[in-house]
Amino acid sequence: MKWNEKYSKTKWKCEITHYDQKLAVAKKIASLVKDGDVIGFGSGSTSLLAVREIARRIEENHLSITALPTSNEIRMECVSLGIPVANLNDVRPDWGFDGADEVDCHKWLIKGRGGAMFHEKLIMSNSPKTYIIVDQSKFVNHLCEKFPIPVECVPSAYTSVMHQLYKLGADTVELRLSGKSKDGPVITENGNYILDTTFHHVSNDLEQKIKQIIGVLESGLFIGYNIEIMSI
Repeated sequence: MKWNEKYSKTKWKCEITHYDQKLAVAKKIASLVKDGDVIGFGSGSTSLLAVREIARRIEENHLSITALPTSNEIRMECVSLGIPVANLNDVRPDWGFDGADEVDCHKWLIKGRGGAMFHEKLIMSNSPKTYIIVDQSKFVNHLCEKFPIPVECVPSAYTSVMHQLYKLGADTVELRLSGKSKDGPVITENGNYILDTTFHHVSNDLEQKIKQIIGVLESGLFIGYNIEIMSI
């Protein structure tokens, strides 16, 4: 028995910037969906539009797929639109899609402004191919040009993790705070803190060096993954 639709409908309070570009690339990703696909569903506003376009295509073409959502928000959207969801313990993705905060010329990424980088990286690393769906504003000459690298760490270790990040050469490290709706730090879906970290230079081994810091769960730095950039 399903819940009443009004209980499961999600509402998104953030305005979606570059809406037309994001909608166009969302339609492109929806056109790739085939009956029986298991798909990793990324996070962010472009992914949100892709979820809605995929739901439309499922209804119009009577397709059956399974989604592996990377965040609670996207899982809620899938549920509200009637898209079956699973987790990585149940199935492996045939392919996936996700957004990005920054993309450089090497196809290195910064992700995680929404705080879901651990699950995004988990799904991406287990997917044969991931399409990164972005508008033109996401392309940069070098990483950390517009956004910091988010680093997810356990709360009891955030001070020592900050110290180690500075030892790696970080320019700035700031604990991400919740903002107007709640005092204190942002808490991830894993119950951790986020340290927003900038580097003047991002080397090809920086992702691994950050991951080796005791207390770090994951970072939003994505280097060397099997991705294809899809944009308008």
